[in-house]
Amino acid sequence: MPVPIPSLPLPGKNDGGHDSRFFTTQKKGEMHELRMELHSTDRNVKVDAVKKVIASMTVGKDVSTLFTDVLNCVQTSNIELKKLVYLYLINYAKSQPELTLLAVNTFVKDASDPNPLIRALAVRTMGCIRVDRITEYLCDPLSRALRDEDPYVRKTAAVCVAKLYDIAPELVQERGFLDTLHDLISDSNPSVVANGVAALSEIAETSGKDVMKISTSVLQKLLAALNECTEWGQVFILDSLAKYTPADAREAEGIIERVTPRLQHANSAVVMSAVKVILSYMELMGSASSDTIRNLTRKLAPPLVTLLNSEPEIQYVALRNINLIVQKRPTILENEIKVFFCKYNDPIYVKMEKLEIIIKLVSEKNIDQVLLELKEYATEVDVDFVRRSVSAIGRCAVKLERAAEKCIGVLLELIQTKVNYVVQESVIVIKDIFRRYPNRYESIIATLCDNLDTLDEPQAKASMVWIIGEYAERIDNADELLDTFLETFEEEDPAVQLQLLTATVKCFLKNPEETQDMVQRVLDLATEESDNPDLRDRGFIYWRLLSTDPEAAKLVVLGDKPVIEDDTFKLEPNLLNTLIGQIATLSSIYHKPPEAFVVRTSGRGVMNLGVPDSSDVIEEGDEEDYENDEADQEDPVDLLDMGGMGLGNGAVGGGGGGGNDLFGSSGPQVQQEARISKVCPAEKSGGIDIYGGFRQVNGNVLMEFEFQNISCTTPVSNLAIQLNKNAFGLSPVNQQIICNPPINVGSSGKATVQLVANRSMLSPMVAGQPASPQIQIAIKNMATSQVFYFAANFNLEALCSPGGQLDRTTFIETWKNIDDGKELYSTISDLPSTDIDQIQAKFEAYNIFFIARRQALEDQEVVYFSMKTLTGMDFLVELTFKKGINACKICIKTENTAYGHLAKIAIENLLRF
Repeated sequence: MPVPIPSLPLPGKNDGGHDSRFFTTQKKGEMHELRMELHSTDRNVKVDAVKKVIASMTVGKDVSTLFTDVLNCVQTSNIELKKLVYLYLINYAKSQPELTLLAVNTFVKDASDPNPLIRALAVRTMGCIRVDRITEYLCDPLSRALRDEDPYVRKTAAVCVAKLYDIAPELVQERGFLDTLHDLISDSNPSVVANGVAALSEIAETSGKDVMKISTSVLQKLLAALNECTEWGQVFILDSLAKYTPADAREAEGIIERVTPRLQHANSAVVMSAVKVILSYMELMGSASSDTIRNLTRKLAPPLVTLLNSEPEIQYVALRNINLIVQKRPTILENEIKVFFCKYNDPIYVKMEKLEIIIKLVSEKNIDQVLLELKEYATEVDVDFVRRSVSAIGRCAVKLERAAEKCIGVLLELIQTKVNYVVQESVIVIKDIFRRYPNRYESIIATLCDNLDTLDEPQAKASMVWIIGEYAERIDNADELLDTFLETFEEEDPAVQLQLLTATVKCFLKNPEETQDMVQRVLDLATEESDNPDLRDRGFIYWRLLSTDPEAAKLVVLGDKPVIEDDTFKLEPNLLNTLIGQIATLSSIYHKPPEAFVVRTSGRGVMNLGVPDSSDVIEEGDEEDYENDEADQEDPVDLLDMGGMGLGNGAVGGGGGGGNDLFGSSGPQVQQEARISKVCPAEKSGGIDIYGGFRQVNGNVLMEFEFQNISCTTPVSNLAIQLNKNAFGLSPVNQQIICNPPINVGSSGKATVQLVANRSMLSPMVAGQPASPQIQIAIKNMATSQVFYFAANFNLEALCSPGGQLDRTTFIETWKNIDDGKELYSTISDLPSTDIDQIQAKFEAYNIFFIARRQALEDQEVVYFSMKTLTGMDFLVELTFKKGINACKICIKTENTAYGHLAKIAIENLLRF
């Protein structure tokens, strides 16, 4: 819930209504002049002086030196001046907590003022000052305000309880404020009821507990208040109703009947909240109420359509919500597809969303209309929109089997336009149509081959190459067509190279006499000339298949492929149900559950990189909170920890101890070391060279920094750090970095930041792509206010859990259960040592646990290890050493294939140092 800030006073008579004059540039010595004006006996001069201070504060100037002077102005009966002073106190209370205590007596006195506006202002300001020591003085005035005779004071106090809970939840429970909030739901004033509901909802989200507890009597009071309170009060009440589970279908129907009039409300937020309640309850009504559900379906369509006549921004939000609604209940808007046709003046983001909904609503009844519309869009000037429109035609073909031929006809017409990007997008979607309906529309391949020269984008090229390889036996000159691509094989995108390799092998298996030289050339290019490991691996696999068993190669390469499915309704049912319950929130716009993009923690000790109560972002569009309270963070303890279970049965050489000491006292003691490297040069970070690296100490993941002050004239003493979402879910426990002593020019200093793994900080993974080791970091120099951005590669061994050992039986079972296709191999040479005892001791320091060793051949020894990350990912390791050779073959097995290459790199690095 946003923190309400006392509004700026209206222009008074003394300023002629031109408060913009207070934002003029400060002249030299103005601080002294302001201080003199703040002590003036003339009330108008004093008000103007505080306005100047507020204006300077608003544009980012530091006016904290005037704190005591402004604080002295709080002793006044003038409401305008009091509001200004309170606004100043809220902003600077965090940096001057001791001085803020001097204003406590004024707050307490104002909380008993005869004027209800002043009473409410005092309580609200004390709630906004997020300083622990203020809270003890807040409780008594807040308790009185919650029972105040004036409804304005009561509704202000209700919101203040939620703020106090964010700072001191135990105090709220001890003083019985939660019970008082429940009493406010029965208040005679609807605005008080709405604020009470809002406060309880906020507390419920913060604590994760159901503190709302809607009973039958409370339900009736909420429904009664719904008709009388303000529009935002209605939103709070409707959101609470959406979380309530009715006792039966009859109760659900009764609530829906009371909520339905809100569908005609002028405020779009009220409309969407009402839609959320109705959709949630429709699920509970069951098949017995089919007539009622049908009537409700008819009632929901008009308000949703009306939202599309609003401003573009509201349209976009409405469309994102409608996208979810039509996935859940497509019948609601099945006859309204025309309202989603794009207008010429729609912004591009609205057009894109409309296209998505058109595809979801398209059916055999309206496909002719839709195809005409999409064909028209394909002649627009916006390239991205045209591409999406052509893609939409292909998706209609994949979705509707009977309409596929019509869609292909439209695509062929578009190809004839010879517009480069239209042709390329058409080729991409035709490949999907071929995969959806194999051996049905291959007659159009000749038309595609005629447009081969226009293809210059990787995805289009890869699609065309796939078509040539898949239908080589039907294309007379397939080998010649592939040969034209092979001339530039080394310059092509990896996706095109992979398709060329596969297509050439297909061509060879179908026509070996004429393509033997070509397949040999491609295999040479893939295995000897390429640096891409995926391409090399695939090349070696094909080479071995072709050289050992061509018939097996045919079964593998030319085997029947699964038909692709229509992905129109692509959200998982459980996720869709979750998002339906989040309609009219950010979740419904991002199409992600709240925990995927919000870290909710206690507000104490927050260290932000920017304005108080806000959060800087590393990448535009990301909206994450980075806070340092571990209590609400995802627990990093390994749930699969085997505890102190020993390996036993002779599985461990040298002691067979418990989980805390695998090797007893034998072997050399090795400490984890952070591999420090320069992560940000001085020219990018305000004259400071930044070196960084990661390691783990006592189960805590640490990032160690060294700051070298090259040319920053201001000593480096106080920094703030923030991490972007990353593949490991890491975020700082504390965002503040204190350099003590401060680092002057020419000197250096070190600092350590503890990191914690948090699921909500995980970056989205691209299917089929390996996890990135890169962590994007922002650091702000608090002295200069400069923010610098850089990235550092994380080493996975720093994330290994101390409780990650497996016993021998579990290891063997896990090894067998993991598919062989999830193995990663590499060989490294020039090792500093191949002494297995030394390697074992080194690995133990990094929480990589020895399992067993065996003699494979007369001159080969194989060693097995297990490692588990603090986030619960298991990796099984096999190392093979050959006597007399200073090298090692590595094999990694894991179900977490996206992270397998990072585990392999970690093992390689440990073996090398």
